[in-house]
Amino acid sequence: MYLIIGLGNPGLKYNSTRHNAGKLVIKKISPKLKTNKKLSSKLTKSDNVIYATPQTYMNESGRAIQALASFYKIKPENIIIICDDIDLPLGKIRIRKKGSAGGHNGLKSIISHLNSQNFPRVRIGIGPQPDNVPSEKYVLQKFKKEEKQTLETDIIPRAIEAIQTILTSGAQEAMNKYN
Repeated sequence: MYLIIGLGNPGLKYNSTRHNAGKLVIKKISPKLKTNKKLSSKLTKSDNVIYATPQTYMNESGRAIQALASFYKIKPENIIIICDDIDLPLGKIRIRKKGSAGGHNGLKSIISHLNSQNFPRVRIGIGPQPDNVPSEKYVLQKFKKEEKQTLETDIIPRAIEAIQTILTSGAQEAMNKYN
């Protein structure tokens, strides 16, 4: 069983923000997510995969993911996290089998709650960040029209392909193919 999580903030206010890039991927894969208040997530189950978006704010993502992993008895190495990455240019996707949070507060929360860094992640570039805009404000900005077009026609489809590669061939193969 795999758990595929798209990180983001809950609520309409954040729907098209840069911080919700991971959540946008899950919504494309599985648009009919159902709310599960007990697990603090919206989710759907398909074959051997659970797709979910935490309904906690980004900095508390680990709480919802820990609840999902515990309920469905899923090991960290079978949890795939999709998240934004401010240090990557828009359009760049980076796959990692495991590792540190790299300054991402959502990943910090997940690592803390799972007590493990051993989970694959698909990082989606949302940069470059302008020099005059603090990170915490930049990630909450909505994508510009042309950026949203690129996201929908290029980035999200490639992220979905990367996830499928992880599921069928493993994270190392996805790293070789997409990094």
